[in-house]
Amino acid sequence: MKLYNYFRSSASFRVRIALELKGLPYEYIPVHLAKGEHKEQQYAAVSASQLVPALVLDDGQLLQQSMAIIEYLDETHPNPPLLPADALGRARVRALAQLVACEIHPLNNLRVLKYLVRELKVEEEAKNTWYRHWVRSGLEMFEKELQQLPAGRYCWGDAPTLADCCLVPQVFNGQRFGVDFSGLPRTMAAFEACMQHPAFRKAQPSSCPDNEA
Repeated sequence: MKLYNYFRSSASFRVRIALELKGLPYEYIPVHLAKGEHKEQQYAAVSASQLVPALVLDDGQLLQQSMAIIEYLDETHPNPPLLPADALGRARVRALAQLVACEIHPLNNLRVLKYLVRELKVEEEAKNTWYRHWVRSGLEMFEKELQQLPAGRYCWGDAPTLADCCLVPQVFNGQRFGVDFSGLPRTMAAFEACMQHPAFRKAQPSSCPDNEA
């Protein structure tokens, strides 16, 4: 398999985590979003939407959108599972994952931040304040949801799930922008547990070949 991704992309990071948890080998192909490489003709020939991540399977089929990719990997390589065995558990985990992927991330991805600065002429610190506000408020919701669930080492139970695949990249990016993570005990405990897991460490940006200090 080939994974087109960017080391700082939280959506790409999610898929890297899933691949590492599943123990699936892949070719890492960097696409530098900040330099606009995703808009170049070479990548457009791979991805019509010109977004990352994009996963090319061994048979040449292309998959896009991190959540769809991860669920495909979970269905085709079921061990270890990233979703609970029961329908209610799967719904709970998907809700946590989508709280990050659908409520927090879309307000703060690179396209949005660039639009704020280039088109709306928002100052750098105001842009960063925007970022911190939406990540913090979203994680406060995430924490409240976790507080309603049985205690476990990770977001759901004692093994990583789709929810953890989404949470960790969001916290990583939040750290870069100085988000306040205080008062989020269950959220940060799950994050710390993940960062003790070799799959999460191997997938993190600093381990990527295109990492920039």
